[in-house]
Formats: sequence, structure tokens, C-alpha cells
Amino acid sequence: MSELKRVLYVEDEPDIRAVAELALGAVGGFELCTCESGEQAVREAVAFAPDLMILDVMMPGMDGPSTLRALRAMPEMAGVPAIFMTAKVQPEEVKQLLALGALEVIPKPFDPMTLAQRVMTVWERRDS
Repeated sequence: MSELKRVLYVEDEPDIRAVAELALGAVGGFELCTCESGEQAVREAVAFAPDLMILDVMMPGMDGPSTLRALRAMPEMAGVPAIFMTAKVQPEEVKQLLALGALEVIPKPFDPMTLAQRVMTVWERRDS
């Protein structure tokens, strides 16, 4: 099983982005490529070569599901696992996001002290 090191993180909200960067980078020790839009993620993803993608769902322009579809259409990104983070966590919404191929849907607001561990837990059970 490969190790989780590089995370592509896509979030349009600056405050949430800053907290998640601390949670994933400083606390979790992941190498991050942080993007503020789906369009930026599509431009930067292949060069960064992430092990995992974490995508906000509601963003202007390309939303999370559109971003995931665009990234998965790129041969280099087709097999990269994804997690969505969203405030929209009604069971039907979660089911739709998981149906797009996401490993997990993490609700916002998230706990910055446990976010990295939660991501690692999802990563470790992805093949089981």
C-alpha cells in the first residue's frame, strides 16, 4: 500500500482554506498543493502529482463534482482517490457525491485537530 504524502486541496473560501492548510500541512505533515478554484486545480494537478484530492463541493465556476470529473478525464489523474468536504451532508447529497467515486464526504465545519487523522483513516481503508 502506498504512503499518503501529497494532497491536492481545492477550496474557494480563504478562511476555510487557511484552517485546512494548517490542519493538513502543519498538523498532518502532508505536502499540499492548495487551489482556490476547480479551474486552478485542473491546471496544477498533473504537475503536482497528488496521492489524494480533497475537494470542496460548492465553488463558483467549476464546483467540486465538475472538478472531479475534469480531473478524472486526465489520464495522469484518473486513478487518484478523492474526498469531498462540504456543509451539504444530507444523506441523499452524500450518496450522490459517493456515487461520483469519492472515498468519503467530510462534513464542514471540520475539526482542524482531527482532520489529518480522518484523512489518513480514509486513505488506509480505501483498498479494503
